[in-house]
Amino acid sequence: MSQIPERILVQAHLAAQQPRLLSPEQEAQLRHEIAQELARQKAVLVAHYYTDPVIQALAEQTGGCVADSLEMARFGKNHKASTLLVAGVRFMGETAKILSPEKRILMPTLEATCSLDLGCPVDEFSAFCDQHPDRTVVVYANTSAAVKARADWVVTSSCAVEVVESLMDNGEKIIWAPDQHLGRYVQRETGADMLLWDSACIVHEEFKAKQLADMKALYPEAAVLVHPESPESIIELADAVGSTSQLIKAAQTLPNPLFIVATDRGIFYKMQQLCPNKQFIEAPTAGQGATCRSCAHCPWMAMNTLESVLQTLRTGQNEVFVDPALIPRAIKPLQRMLNFTQSARLKLAGNA
Repeated sequence: MSQIPERILVQAHLAAQQPRLLSPEQEAQLRHEIAQELARQKAVLVAHYYTDPVIQALAEQTGGCVADSLEMARFGKNHKASTLLVAGVRFMGETAKILSPEKRILMPTLEATCSLDLGCPVDEFSAFCDQHPDRTVVVYANTSAAVKARADWVVTSSCAVEVVESLMDNGEKIIWAPDQHLGRYVQRETGADMLLWDSACIVHEEFKAKQLADMKALYPEAAVLVHPESPESIIELADAVGSTSQLIKAAQTLPNPLFIVATDRGIFYKMQQLCPNKQFIEAPTAGQGATCRSCAHCPWMAMNTLESVLQTLRTGQNEVFVDPALIPRAIKPLQRMLNFTQSARLKLAGNA
């Protein structure tokens, strides 16, 4: 196993095209034109919580979806639209295509990738799995279609603990990839026998424990919300740990007036929308006097812009394709995840 080289990550960050500033009039015009195109093409916009707030707002206003990767997958599969426009990063578009191969899947850009996806090349990962044939292969959603096709299960951060706990109860030993921090968190929560792939998210790995502890001391009334892709030292300081959707729920249910949030700041749009009387601040990243590669915002998520959304709709460019030979194998672990979470929902509803 090998981590993705720092040089490649830095180059990818620098190469990411950040959005230009738009005037209110320009933004309003683009939103109007996009809404018209979506209606004309009977398409739906599906956006991740980490995308620009203006993209999230547009998805909501046009009958689309703003969600974490699990709900994005479920929404896209069940929606009647024949065209899905997925605002997020590449693996999300691939997941939509795997689950809905008959649909046209577009993305604002195909260049928006993920450091976890890059850090788990399928050849290296397959070789690693082959060395441990007695283990069940569980991969995070932040992986390529080819890696998913090699897996037994796909999970997101919202269901990872429950899936692994179920597998452990069946006596299964696990290979986990690619995020080592999320893997360690799941391992601590479940006690499962897990071999962890060595990769990490460039956003969440930047949060700094000492600076976070100092911030907690400065704001004693604040609760700390942490995504489990963060290092263990950050998780130890958390009042709530969870996926994006779980952190949003924690912001709604915890009584604190102030929250320090250790995940991509794109999530603030939904948190502030649902909790208008509460305040949210970013957890510290690079530390005093230092520099950072992402500063609490994924550079690839930032490549989703109103302009690129409109251009994609008008030209049909940036369509997502997945090797047809991979789809039958990749859909199995994804469908297992959807079935598992649906069963858990029904069980919870029955006990309510």
